[in-house]
Amino acid sequence: MNGAQDLGGMMSFGPVVPEANEPVFHAEWERRALAVTLAMGATGEWSLDASRFARESLPPVDYLSFSYYEIWLAGLEKLLAERDLVRRDEIDAGRSLHASRPTQRVLAAEAVAAALAKGGPSEREPQAPARFAVGDRVRARNMHPQGHTRIPRYLRGHVGVIEAVHGAHVFPDSNAAGTGENPTWLYGVAFDGPEIWGEDTDPSLSVRADLWEAYLVHA
Repeated sequence: MNGAQDLGGMMSFGPVVPEANEPVFHAEWERRALAVTLAMGATGEWSLDASRFARESLPPVDYLSFSYYEIWLAGLEKLLAERDLVRRDEIDAGRSLHASRPTQRVLAAEAVAAALAKGGPSEREPQAPARFAVGDRVRARNMHPQGHTRIPRYLRGHVGVIEAVHGAHVFPDSNAAGTGENPTWLYGVAFDGPEIWGEDTDPSLSVRADLWEAYLVHA
């Protein structure tokens, strides 16, 4: 979707300035927000892609004013409410007020380390031959879906070259919508800076992005 999260290449937002010696967490509540988000993701009530969509579909005024973990917490609250696992009055009160339905799974404390080490690999068996090969010139589709997508807005409509074929992976657009993993070929694509940002751009600049086959056409 074209949301507040898709700011790549947009003016007036200033540079990204790294914080010197930045800690992993700035406050204890941030640590807890991450832990609760991961624990609820492990219940199987939603996918990783649905979790991303919950965050990026927050109202733009919230997304642009919240801190990083405030966005995570707001996305989690949205997912919980949509699935009838928590009610608004409980969120406001900061504690349980009603009996909740059981979840599909529970991540016990002693299983956290193993679950994190296992990760969530997204590679799947391909359903069809790859349409593109290394060296092919491709154009990123000029698409504007209302749901979740992983194609950056600033790349749409521009021409690049396939540099790598990563195999078939879970397609985030369909997985976020709950319509299936739909394994789709994933490619590493290189774009020249002037192709994206115009002839005044430094010609030595280039951008590389991993893009699913459904986002691409032959140039």
